[in-house]
Amino acid sequence: MRGLAGRSATAAKEIKELIQDSVRKVEDGSVLVTQSGQTFEKIVAAVKKVSDIVAEIAAASREQSVGIEQVNRAVMQMDELTQQNAALVEQATAASQSMVEQVRGLNDMLARFDVGAADAALAGAALAGAAIAM
Repeated sequence: MRGLAGRSATAAKEIKELIQDSVRKVEDGSVLVTQSGQTFEKIVAAVKKVSDIVAEIAAASREQSVGIEQVNRAVMQMDELTQQNAALVEQATAASQSMVEQVRGLNDMLARFDVGAADAALAGAALAGAAIAM
């Protein structure tokens, strides 16, 4: 019986060690699960932060797109106004050239009349001054 009691004591000791080892492993596993949970919480927070940053970038991109569109419209309007101004300058140039030709014609007509030389010079100068003033 002593042999049986010795074996039982040895078996009980081994079982106790196995149970203690299992308890340590469960405790270690519990610590790892806790650490994993904390790590996942950090990952979730980081993903949310990245998501917020991406949303801010998207909003800023939309604002920039609107701003660029407004600048584009303004440039197109400036181009249109520049073209209109160029046309007006062309018209004004043509009108002034026409006036110069008319003044020359009037000077030629005055030269045909026999008025005093001083009077003709004064009339020509007055017409030339009027053409320049226009």
